[in-house]
Amino acid sequence: MNYIYLNFKNLKKNIENIIIENNILIKKIKIIAVSKNQNINTLKKTILLGINNFGENYLQESIPKIKKLKKYNIIWHFIGKIQSNKVKMITKYFDWCQTVDRKKIAFLLNKHRPKNLLPINVLIQVNVSQDLHKNGINIKDCYQLAEIVSSMSNVCLRGVMAMPSITTNIIENKKQYETIKFIFKQLKDKYKSIDTLSLGTSNDIKESLLATSNMIRIGRNIFNKQ
Repeated sequence: MNYIYLNFKNLKKNIENIIIENNILIKKIKIIAVSKNQNINTLKKTILLGINNFGENYLQESIPKIKKLKKYNIIWHFIGKIQSNKVKMITKYFDWCQTVDRKKIAFLLNKHRPKNLLPINVLIQVNVSQDLHKNGINIKDCYQLAEIVSSMSNVCLRGVMAMPSITTNIIENKKQYETIKFIFKQLKDKYKSIDTLSLGTSNDIKESLLATSNMIRIGRNIFNKQ
C-alpha cells in the first residue's frame, strides 16, 4: 500500500510543480484513476487516499467492481472503446462516458439512460492524430456531433477527450495538443455545459496541462511499483 500512497503523493507534487513553473491558469485538475486490472482491495485502499474518480476500459471487468464498491460513492468513468451492444449497461452503471465518437452511440446513451438517474456525462473523443488505427471522431465532424449531443435530454455534454499519438516528431506532437485545446475552447464558448478537457496520461502530463487539460487519466503512475 505504501507505494500507492507515495505514487499519488508524487503525482500531485509533479502536477503542482508543472502548474507553478509554467504559470498555468487551471483552477482544479481532476485525476481519474485508471483501474483496469486492479482488484477490489487495491481500489478500497486507493479510495482512502481521497481518490473517488475511477476509469474503466472493459465493461465485463468493471461491473463487479462497481457493485462491490457501491457504498463508497465512487464516480465511474467509462474510458474504453464503446460497442453498441454494451451501451445499455454503460448507462446503467457509469456516471461518465468519455469515448463517444459517433452519433449512434450518443443516441443509444440517450435512449437507455435509466430515468431514475441523472443524465450521463459525455465527452466526445476526438482523433487529433488523424491516425486511422485510433478511435475517435474526425476533427471536422466533432462539431456536428457536439450539436447533436447538446440537444439530448438524458446525456450532458461536458467536453472533449483525446489521446494524442506520441511520436518523435516534436512539431507534430505539439500540433495535436494545440488542436484539441482549440476545439475545446470553441465548444466551451458555444455550450454552457462544457467544462472538461480530458487529456493526459502517465506519459504526457506536462504536455496536457500546457494544453489546458483539467482532467487526466492516470494508471501506471498510481498503481505500478516504481
